[in-house]
Amino acid sequence: MGTSNTKIGTNKKSSANRKSLLAAAAVLFPLPLWAALPTPVAPSTAPPAGDWIGLIQGYIKDGGLVLGLAIAVLGFLWIAYLGFAKFNEARQGKAEWAEVGVLGIVGAIVLIFASYLLTEAAGVI
Repeated sequence: MGTSNTKIGTNKKSSANRKSLLAAAAVLFPLPLWAALPTPVAPSTAPPAGDWIGLIQGYIKDGGLVLGLAIAVLGFLWIAYLGFAKFNEARQGKAEWAEVGVLGIVGAIVLIFASYLLTEAAGVI
């Protein structure tokens, strides 16, 4: 109950002034730094200068390849997790060691097949 309304109003005004000064400083001071930004890397297809459609298609192609690699990495991690889980079950006697071997062989085949499909898809894209 000891605070007055005038004190709160003054704080709001000074806070608004501070914000506007900070915004003005942020706009004015880094202007010389903008010229030192690096140029963006062109996509792997390297379209000729001024070909915006080719540039966008190149970036989409590179993004698709990165997405395919991310899916392949997730598949590898998933199969590795399953292998460790099955190995742990075999150590505890809940699963047979033959199941660990079968999982390793099937997992390797799945990863090789996924790598083949990603390689072929990269050529098509």
